[in-house]
Parts: sequence; structure tokens; C-alpha cells
Amino acid sequence: MSHAAAFGAQPRVLADTVPDTRARDIALVVAGALLTALCAQLSFYLPGDPVPVTGQTFAVLLTGAALGANRGAAAQGLYVVLGAIGLPFYADGESGVDVIWGATGGYLIGFIVAAYVVGRLAERHYDRNAFRALPTFAIGSLIVFAFGVPWLAVALDISPAKALDLGFVPFIPGGIVKALAASALLPTAWRLVRR
Repeated sequence: MSHAAAFGAQPRVLADTVPDTRARDIALVVAGALLTALCAQLSFYLPGDPVPVTGQTFAVLLTGAALGANRGAAAQGLYVVLGAIGLPFYADGESGVDVIWGATGGYLIGFIVAAYVVGRLAERHYDRNAFRALPTFAIGSLIVFAFGVPWLAVALDISPAKALDLGFVPFIPGGIVKALAASALLPTAWRLVRR
């Protein structure tokens, strides 16, 4: 039983409904990294765009909200490290430090920050209903782009406007779908846990 449940307090995030042990935290962080790696393989490129459309952001939003700020950020940090050391975890099974220094590296770094922020908001119960969850997940998505787009501009030596055209504008519809899906999934998971 978690500490929250033992004292009658409400769990801060979904992960806190699982018995509280160090092994639990390690397993959840590893699972979050593996979920992101799996979702990275759901990818395709839009014509002429160096940034793939993937399921990674969806995994980032879920891990941040379900695990909380520290574990969510740790899961994304582990994901980035495992891909950097050579595991085929990035989009299309890519790996290596050159991916981080390349066009998509800023998005990868943004995953860590986004998971932390979404996790912090989830700890304040912003993931419990769709009306509060949707803005939370939209903020998380925007954080990823806030890191990814400037990095893309530098990596490709293009203007900020061109980086927005390549690295943000085409991803708006998918970002909305991912935020909507996460904002439906997390409150549903909370309802199931409360039964």
C-alpha cells in the first residue's frame, strides 16, 4: 500500500496507487522510457520535412502525468540516454549522440522538461478531468516545440520562420489529437482506480 493510501490521503499521481518501493519507482521509470521508445517507432515523415511525426509526445504526456514530475522526467532522461548510447530507441530505430546534435535533438531534450512540467501539474490534480487535463497536455506539447524548433533552426542553419514552418506548423493537428487522447485517457484511468 502506498504512503498516501496508508494515511487515507489521495495519491498525487497514478503511480502512487501502486505500493511504494524503490523497485516500483525504478520499474516505472524504465517502463516510461520503454513506452516512449515504442511510440517513437510509430513514425512517418511529411514530404520535405526533416522532423518525423511520431507517437513520442503522447508517451511523454502520459509518463509525465502518470509518474509525476521527478519520475516522468527521469523516464524521459533515461530514454534520451539509452538512445544516445546506441539502443535503437529514437524514431525509425535511430540512435546515437549525432541524433541529439541533429535536427531533432531539441525535441528530445524538450521531452524531459515537458514530462517534468506535466508531472508537476498532475501532482496538483490537473489530470483528473478532461477540462483541466487538456490545457495541461497542450502546455506539455508546446514545451517540446519550444525546445525543438529553435534547435532545428540552429542545426539546419535556417531562419526561425522556416523552423516554425518545418518543425511546428505541420505538427499542430497531431499535437491536438495527442493532447485530446491523453486528456481522455488519464481521467478515465483515475475513474477506474477510484472504483
